[in-house]
Amino acid sequence: MAYFPAFIKFEKKRVLIIGGGIIAQEKLVHLLEFTSDITLLSKDFTENILDLITLNSLKYIKKEYEIGDIKGYDIIIVAIDDISLQEKIYIETKKFNCLCNCVDLPNCCDFIFPSYIKKGDLTIAISTSGTSPAFAKNLRIYLEKIIPNNVNEFLKKMKEYRKTMPKGKDRMKFLDKQAKEYIEKWNKNEI
Repeated sequence: MAYFPAFIKFEKKRVLIIGGGIIAQEKLVHLLEFTSDITLLSKDFTENILDLITLNSLKYIKKEYEIGDIKGYDIIIVAIDDISLQEKIYIETKKFNCLCNCVDLPNCCDFIFPSYIKKGDLTIAISTSGTSPAFAKNLRIYLEKIIPNNVNEFLKKMKEYRKTMPKGKDRMKFLDKQAKEYIEKWNKNEI
C-alpha cells in the first residue's frame, strides 16, 4: 500500500524515540530539523546520541522499555533490535492513539521517514513506499544538486509579499508570476 504524503505540524506534539543506537541516532538527526520536543528512552545510548541530547537539551530516560512508557507521547519511533518488542510497542500505540514508526517492520508503521531535502522553508519529500529506498536517496541527491542555493531567499520574499499584499485574485496572479519567473530563470541557469 502506498503512503499518503503529508507534512505533520510538530507544534505541541511530543516525540519519543525508543532506542539508543545508530538507527535511533539517524532518526533523531532528521527529527531535530523539525522539532526539539523529543525524549529518548533506552538502557544504553551511543556517545553521539548523548552528545546530541546535551547539545539540544533533550530529555532522556535510561532504562529498558516497559508497557505504559509511551503514554503522553504523540509520535513514537521504535529503533531497537528486538522485533518482538517492536511489534508489542506498535500494538500498544493503538491504545494511546499515537503515530508509530517501527524502523524494521513496515507493517508496524503508521508513517515512514521519506528521503527529503530541506533548504530553509522548502521541504521536498521523496518516497517509493518502500519499493526502492536506494532510488529515493539517489533522486534526493540529484535534486539537491539542481535546487538553487538562494531558494530560501526567494521564499522569504514570497512570504513577505503574502503578508503585505491584500488577499485576492491580484495577489494570486502576482505570486504565481513571481514563482514562474523564478523557476524559468532556474531552468535557464540564470540563478
